[in-house]
Amino acid sequence: MSSYRVGLLVPSSNTTMETEVPEVLRRVAAVTGDRFTFHASRMRMKTVSAEELAAMNADADRAAVELADADVDVMAYACLVAIMSQGRGAHRDIEKRLTQTAADAGAPVDVKSSAGALVAGLHHLRARKVSLVTPYMKPLTALVVDYIEGEGIEVQDAISLEVDDNLAVGRLDQTKLPEIAGRLDTRGADAVVLSACVQMPSLDAIPGAEAAVGLPVITAATATSWQLLNSLGVYTPVPDSGALFRG
Repeated sequence: MSSYRVGLLVPSSNTTMETEVPEVLRRVAAVTGDRFTFHASRMRMKTVSAEELAAMNADADRAAVELADADVDVMAYACLVAIMSQGRGAHRDIEKRLTQTAADAGAPVDVKSSAGALVAGLHHLRARKVSLVTPYMKPLTALVVDYIEGEGIEVQDAISLEVDDNLAVGRLDQTKLPEIAGRLDTRGADAVVLSACVQMPSLDAIPGAEAAVGLPVITAATATSWQLLNSLGVYTPVPDSGALFRG
């Protein structure tokens, strides 16, 4: 049995990532006996707009230094679209930058990102074509689609729920997601991204969505959890948590 400190860099208006990632890791802890504690640093963002996302990225170094003071074992930049809106491959530069920032602050730590985790998770599943659901306005969804396609994964279809208030995104009813996912064009798709956003609640909807679409389902939150666990070397399969947690 081991104990780990998990650090999350989150938008100031985030209300979901600090519930769904801990829940996935609680399920893992129930199997392994490991213990996880969670520690967050926040960056100002209330409206999911290109301007606020860029400002949040610029503030990430300050937040990473403050979070590094907690001596966390791993750190995740937990806002997918903030990175994907910066252009193809941006997660690599941002992860490298924040890892160096933490090291310069005297706390060497592996910094991951939800954007990088989603891409890595899809490649792990050998998904060559996906369909996805986002809460974003259509122009931001288009940036997410372009980003994923820039990583060699075709996007067959995308549904935008067009909610730009981040607090409102966190209040979306996830019980509607299986029906929404069922409206996706999934012809030839290998997987469905049920929530391409860490703020849109989706964890409890995964089993129903998988039944609705008949395909493996992942979310930004489950991909981030998977990546964090792999970084710590304590990944284990757990039920009802999507395709990445079936082993």
